[in-house]
Amino acid sequence: MHKKIQNSRILITGGAGFIGSYLVEELLKSSPAKIIILDNLVRGSFENMNSFIGNSTVEFIEGDIRDAALLERCIADADYVFHMAALRINACAANPKEGFEVMLRATFELAELCVKYKVKKLIYSSSASVYGLAQHFPTPETDNPYDNQTFYGGAKLWGEQLFRSYKFMYGLDYVALRYFNVYGPRMDTDGKYTEVMIRWLDCIRDGNSPLIYGDGSTSMDFVYVRDVAKANVAALVSEVTDQAFNVGNCEETSLKQLLEALLKVNKSALIPAYREENTVNPVSRRLADNRKAKELLHFEPTFTLEEGLSELSQWYFEKKTSALPI
Repeated sequence: MHKKIQNSRILITGGAGFIGSYLVEELLKSSPAKIIILDNLVRGSFENMNSFIGNSTVEFIEGDIRDAALLERCIADADYVFHMAALRINACAANPKEGFEVMLRATFELAELCVKYKVKKLIYSSSASVYGLAQHFPTPETDNPYDNQTFYGGAKLWGEQLFRSYKFMYGLDYVALRYFNVYGPRMDTDGKYTEVMIRWLDCIRDGNSPLIYGDGSTSMDFVYVRDVAKANVAALVSEVTDQAFNVGNCEETSLKQLLEALLKVNKSALIPAYREENTVNPVSRRLADNRKAKELLHFEPTFTLEEGLSELSQWYFEKKTSALPI
């Protein structure tokens, strides 16, 4: 139970999404007076909210953060705000104009409203994308962002700088969290931007050889979604402000190692098939340095990769089984 959360009113933009839904579950443990979820259900879903949608503490509002009047109504009575609503990295690349409206303009309006209504603290979902290909591994928060080449990474960094300037100019307390590669149950499974591990789970289910493009050496830092939710709570309840923190698992896992772990937890003997990589990935490594979060937020990840992949697999296969026609 966190006293800062108890009896408080909290707004979560994107609260019906993958990470946001787990955050709601974490916050409910500390008896807030009200949690308001603002989500347009483009990436979020009622399915994600199954565990709490009937809870009288939770108010779900289907709407878009680009609706300035609606956003103002949501923020007007909020003590705290978690800003999680965002487009995916590929969606920003496909439609930069929409990326600007969602990632920059709406975030600016949100910052303005947080000042207007004297929000006590804002937690901003940023991304390791701000680093591009980092200079150091493990990567500390002091690494510069000049190698980022994506609209998404630039927009996330702009959000960090916006809130930093609003802390300086208006005293708006905030913390930015730079997520590394978040995974787990409720992650996106369908459509154009399907995650690689979901495609591999389909292969395991169907008995097909999973594909690896390139030599499989591209690495990521996979952090389990429940740990990310706990990092958000830790950022809110701490007295820390005007800081950015990495949120990773502090383990570098190559695509080849990831597939091996996924096959292992599913007791599968499938052999991967390698294909020539048809795109150049400018970010070939990711590895978080979480020491700052451990020291200042008292946050450390607790889920191992195998534990997380086991929960992900169980959820996904149950989801697919329940979707089959009777």
